[in-house]
Amino acid sequence: MAEFAMKDLIRKKGTERFFQIDSAATTEEEIWGGVGNPVYPPAKEELLKHGIGTPENELGVSAERARLMTAEDYGTYDLLIGMDGENIRDMKRIAGGDPERKLHLLLDFTDHPRNVADPWYTRNFTVTWHDIDEGCSALYAFLEKKLPVSS
Repeated sequence: MAEFAMKDLIRKKGTERFFQIDSAATTEEEIWGGVGNPVYPPAKEELLKHGIGTPENELGVSAERARLMTAEDYGTYDLLIGMDGENIRDMKRIAGGDPERKLHLLLDFTDHPRNVADPWYTRNFTVTWHDIDEGCSALYAFLEKKLPVSS
């Protein structure tokens, strides 16, 4: 959900040329037989409620398949964002640590740092959406300060 929320936000801001956004699983739970699962239907429904994934604004929601994070991702991306502490632990394990301090919780960029509510356990995708929306907005505000002046 966070990948598509952030892609939608930067598209609306007209700054997509400055960003490369991707998501990756930190465990094999979303990978079956070497093939990643598609976006979980209730997550997709929540995205649709917010205009993400409609024919007018596809952003690849329907075609997206989970992939595993790799150690190479650490070198590829400037920031790696986790939803909760377990994600961060797994990301550090995969990356072999965090010497460049690239790993952050999404909600660390807000005034109320915390884990994103996990809808797998709560079954409340709306609460998760609000956390993700808050986190993506705060992350964008942080990153926007680093964009070229003529953005």
